Amino acid sequence: MPALASLALSQILRTYLITSVSSSPRLLAASTTVLRRMLESKSPLFSIERNPVARSLLWHTFYRQFCAGETPEQVQKVNDDLRRQGYSGVILEYALEVLKDAENTDESEDIRTWRTGMLKTVNMAAEGDFVGLKWSGMGPAAMRRMKKNEAPSKEMDEAMNAVCKAAAAGDIALLPAAEETWSLDGFHNWCLNLQRVYNLGGKSVVYTTYQAYLKQTAGTLSRHLAQAREEGFTLGAKLVRGAYLGSEERALIHPSIEATHAAYDGISSALIHREHNDLVRPLVGSEMGRWPRTNIVLATHNAISVQRAQELRRQQVARGEELTRLSFAQLQGMADEVSCTLIAAAKASEGDKKAVREKVFKCTTWGSMYECLNYLLRRAAENKDAAGRTSETRQAMQTELGRRMRGLVGMA
Repeated sequence: MPALASLALSQILRTYLITSVSSSPRLLAASTTVLRRMLESKSPLFSIERNPVARSLLWHTFYRQFCAGETPEQVQKVNDDLRRQGYSGVILEYALEVLKDAENTDESEDIRTWRTGMLKTVNMAAEGDFVGLKWSGMGPAAMRRMKKNEAPSKEMDEAMNAVCKAAAAGDIALLPAAEETWSLDGFHNWCLNLQRVYNLGGKSVVYTTYQAYLKQTAGTLSRHLAQAREEGFTLGAKLVRGAYLGSEERALIHPSIEATHAAYDGISSALIHREHNDLVRPLVGSEMGRWPRTNIVLATHNAISVQRAQELRRQQVARGEELTRLSFAQLQGMADEVSCTLIAAAKASEGDKKAVREKVFKCTTWGSMYECLNYLLRRAAENKDAAGRTSETRQAMQTELGRRMRGLVGMA
């Protein structure tokens, strides 16, 4: 069965429409302007609370494409639909924490708001799911502490541990999103300190995120692997290409997209094989041969990186090697052709004991339509920066629409 056959026709049409808009600089700019006016304008014309036309337009296009819903019931329906399509589960994020960019806010209120939203999100997730979050979602005070590489405040620490305990009780894992380099040391320290408490016996309740486009990432991962090995905790690692290309100092980033691809694939190879390589090197004087327990999330929309990781794991099975605990992840509304190809391969291999049935997750965001507007603007910007990938998704949807139309007339 074709990989995209599991998608509803409405989803394919909506994806084709949105990727067509994203492929046109003029249309994408116009759409981004409308979204920003919905977020910032006081005019009733752009208010999604007061203008039912604006609300309906947003709901049936960008919101439905990238978000799970406004209520627990809506979120549950979307999550159930994803599981019926063959996904192993979801990575659920709360939109409000993405919006905490203001400087003059009440620190205690910021932390309480973050804690309440995160606990609601954990409660909506199912066993085996992930919850995505940002430590900077606790407000400017959290960002300042990470920038100075300081420990979280007592109130922050209590909130973080409350969310970790709730996640552990529900067999849910937490995926903190990476911060910018000026606060990255603090970010990793906050994650690893929680991993020392909660990531025991091969299980990862808390992960940390590594950005392959940064030159420093392979060395950072090497240090964290050594710490996990020496201290006996399980390292949870989520690997992405990177999220702050427009704001990071250029000298910190690999010189080309090809170099970033090579870094991503090289780091993936080390994590999959549980072996150091030319990129992820052992620390000087560290013990050779032992690899700590790890759990890996490869978050990527790049089909070639996914295929290479799959092939490495197939080779491991053929050699009789133990597989690393690994999941693939893509954003809802994006790279469905990559996700569905993974799912189709898993379905096709049912009953084959030698086949690798990969776990695939979709990352989706919940919250009111207004709360999600900033998130939607980020997705629009991402589509602008990844025009080639957006074109690939549009072509995949067009091919699937053609296949279904031929099927209607008996030509499929």
